[in-house]
Amino acid sequence: MKVLLLSRYSRRGASSRIRSYQYLPFLESQGVHVTVSPLFEDSYLPDLYSGRGIDVRSLLQAYSRRVRCLLQRRQFDLLWVEYEILPWLPDWAEQMLALFRIPYVVDYDDAIFHRYDMHPRGVVRAFLGKKIDRVMRRAVLVIAGNRYLAERAWKSGARQVAILPSVVDLDRYSSQEDKARDVFTVGWIGSPTTAAYLDLVAPAVEEFARDRKVRIVLVGTRKVPISGLPVETREWSEETEVKDIKDFDVGIMPLPDDPWSRGKCGYKLVQYMACAVPVVASPVGVNKEMVRNGLNGFLAEGKEDWVQALNILYENASQREEMGKAGRALVEEKFCLQVTAPRLLSLLRSAAGRPG
Repeated sequence: MKVLLLSRYSRRGASSRIRSYQYLPFLESQGVHVTVSPLFEDSYLPDLYSGRGIDVRSLLQAYSRRVRCLLQRRQFDLLWVEYEILPWLPDWAEQMLALFRIPYVVDYDDAIFHRYDMHPRGVVRAFLGKKIDRVMRRAVLVIAGNRYLAERAWKSGARQVAILPSVVDLDRYSSQEDKARDVFTVGWIGSPTTAAYLDLVAPAVEEFARDRKVRIVLVGTRKVPISGLPVETREWSEETEVKDIKDFDVGIMPLPDDPWSRGKCGYKLVQYMACAVPVVASPVGVNKEMVRNGLNGFLAEGKEDWVQALNILYENASQREEMGKAGRALVEEKFCLQVTAPRLLSLLRSAAGRPG
């Protein structure tokens, strides 16, 4: 079976790496040969995160590469698309695939449809507001990272919808601590685009850490919204992310309660729990399903909740350990590649008309 993967990014992009690239070795071992064609090259994300913006020429080259790739579509049994084929353009490419009866699967781990239907410019909402619904409706299968995304697909009239969470590979994530720490560490991992959410909990963290020996470790951003405290920022890399998380005593995931955040798949929480680190998270979207309050972490809504949760974890090392074990057990049960890879294989084979 031959599959053309039209990913958004190279392996550097979290969504592409998590939703597709990490599955490729398993799929290959099962006779599914995947040809990868990312829309954007490696330089795209660093330019985006640095604020330099996207070069128009590079963007046109990316679209040109994708169109040339689509011309080879008949060499494959199935197209596997991340989000959409051509961002910020109408769904012409997906219409063409439907016209020629080329089956495609589309995958979502973010509420990408809200980039269009909630855009501040009316012209974007008018021309693209229903684009993703049409993309979903024409797909032979929509793979959604959580129920919020799946519900949008069902409402769009999608023929088949499957929920497949964002997961980690347990072979990379050890639950054993590397070393004892003499400073209680509150940690966060993410990207520069999600670092703004740290502003939501900065006052709570500052109050909690007052007159305590505490450090803050932020992986993947240079933004430091928490003043007056020892804050260490670290560059993210795939090679060091697990080691960095294992330095945490607690992992945090603050989110605003808005439509975009409800489409998040809680990958930070999966990473923390895979390393047996207890979590504190905002009760938004999938976080409410993953965090079993008082068992593997805490859900915290306002400042008082955040301070109380951090205080409990600070004062109870044995409780941190038990919560960490509970989180790890949840990942082993539901949020690991070892569980989801066989299901993805079955979904892709079925979508291509090759069940079994």
